[in-house]
Amino acid sequence: MVKSYIAWRIIMDDKALFKLASGLFLLTAKTDKDNGCIINTVLQVTASPIRIVTVVNKNNYTHNMIKETGNFNVSVLSETAPMDLYKKFGYASGRDTDKFNGYSSVVRSENGLLYLTEYSNAYISGKVIEEKDLGTHTLFIADVTAAQVLSDTASATYEYYQKNVKPAPEISNANNSGFICTIC
Repeated sequence: MVKSYIAWRIIMDDKALFKLASGLFLLTAKTDKDNGCIINTVLQVTASPIRIVTVVNKNNYTHNMIKETGNFNVSVLSETAPMDLYKKFGYASGRDTDKFNGYSSVVRSENGLLYLTEYSNAYISGKVIEEKDLGTHTLFIADVTAAQVLSDTASATYEYYQKNVKPAPEISNANNSGFICTIC
């Protein structure tokens, strides 16, 4: 009997995950203060009742606020969102700063939480009905309590952000004084 073996080489190219069509969103919540963070996972999962899921890193301050209150808003970011918006809400913790300080392009929805009126083409309010611990993240399942289209501008995707918004890495002009062959 001849045994055949197939050798599998596991390839792990993280860039393959960038090909998943995921949007970019500003997730907002409130306890004693307003806060928000940029996320890339929101998905409608049922039509009746209308439910969405969002996945949030447990290290995010917004995560703790949602766990405490069970309420959140999602602003669907449009392709017009500038890098400054991503920096303000994606690269700093709300534990250390008031992210909405000096930011006037926001309105409170029916649930009392903020959503963007600029650089966003829609907002959705959610009331958490269930949570699932995913290790580093929590999956929140929520009933949609309000939703509104704000513009017809195209939604920002993670791929769009990578290609058009995120700055290219700077090339260092440092003195590269390595070995130089003087023979050839």
